[in-house]
Amino acid sequence: MVLAHGVKRVALGRSGIVALKREGDGGTPLGRFPIRLVLYRADRILRPRSLLPTRAISGRDGWCEDSADRNYNRLVKLTPGSNADRLQRIDHLYDLVLVLGYNDRPLVKGKGSAIFVHLARPGYRPTAGCIGLANRDLQALLAQIRSASSIVVTR
Repeated sequence: MVLAHGVKRVALGRSGIVALKREGDGGTPLGRFPIRLVLYRADRILRPRSLLPTRAISGRDGWCEDSADRNYNRLVKLTPGSNADRLQRIDHLYDLVLVLGYNDRPLVKGKGSAIFVHLARPGYRPTAGCIGLANRDLQALLAQIRSASSIVVTR
């Protein structure tokens, strides 16, 4: 995986790097992905400086992972009974998030949703398919990002 100079360790999906990603398979997809958006928890960290679109996460923000939903693989507003992934988490994984351009242009139902670069769990435990970094590495990566930057996942 190619990220940035100085990144020592990453957490990947529990199924490792996969060439043929499917929703819920736990794999981190192989490929080159543009960075679409920076999300952050304004109640926990300062607004990150970035050349990319940047948005604070609200308590009603979620990400739709239901391939039968018309909002599949999109940022959504949570409604009562919504099964979207809540972005404002109790833990700190989504305090700072880079949303990657995976399966969004074009969107293919069931191919997998929301590949994020987010904070790693303690001990770099596996993700659900995203990329987890230590806070210092994610901050350093964010400082290097330009509008045309992408994340490359390779074996």
